[in-house]
Amino acid sequence: MKHEKITINGNSLHVEMQKDHGSRPTIVFLHDSLGSVQLWRDFPKKLSAATGCNVMVYDRLGYGQSDPMPSFNRPLNYLELEADTLSDLLAALAINDAILFGHSDGGSIALIAASKYPHRIKAVICEAAHIFVEDVTIKGIKDAIEAYNTTNLQERLKKYHGNKVETLFKAWTLTWTRDEYRDWNIGHFLSGIHCPLLFIQGEADEFGTLAQVDRTITQVSGKSEKYIIPSVGHTPHKEAPGSTLDVSVQFIQSIL
Repeated sequence: MKHEKITINGNSLHVEMQKDHGSRPTIVFLHDSLGSVQLWRDFPKKLSAATGCNVMVYDRLGYGQSDPMPSFNRPLNYLELEADTLSDLLAALAINDAILFGHSDGGSIALIAASKYPHRIKAVICEAAHIFVEDVTIKGIKDAIEAYNTTNLQERLKKYHGNKVETLFKAWTLTWTRDEYRDWNIGHFLSGIHCPLLFIQGEADEFGTLAQVDRTITQVSGKSEKYIIPSVGHTPHKEAPGSTLDVSVQFIQSIL
């Protein structure tokens, strides 16, 4: 992977790219609320090799090796703003045929970006994305707060985010548990998604129910399909890497 820093709106973002496949599309990976380039491990390379597509992975602002967030206070539309940043990043890298693979927050960002910037997005694979807030979502976040305060979670996260951990953890947990965030919903973007969509979800996802999947695929305007994995939680690409890779490869091959 080629490593580089790209400045978007005055902020330096850490980007890794592998362009071994000429004019083939680029699979763009969007990490979750505590994720980073490193935490994808070898999944991007495996998907690239199996599909013959290029790949781009990046740390959002405040994560991994990108610049820190200015504050843990986030606006209610922070995921839409991240989709805008993604569009700017794709433009800077001259990527106009992106296949977005987004996990959790990254999946929500992928859905918004596909709606707002269809000229850059060829298809979307969203894994455990949210389009609205559920009771189980809030419970999962409160459980994560408990783990952060009582286990070595903070130290494990520092391995990937350094001294940015406290800010990014607060940014996630304090935003989603705010009373006014309970009404957050990105359903109005879905009808604007005309590209092919695959929604992957673990049946035992501790942060969302299958209603997230069903409401999404019934509201988008393009071809959509779902892949539900029994006995798997919020991170299918880690908990069931083989089946997640296989269904992603099949989906990508079907649209190329």
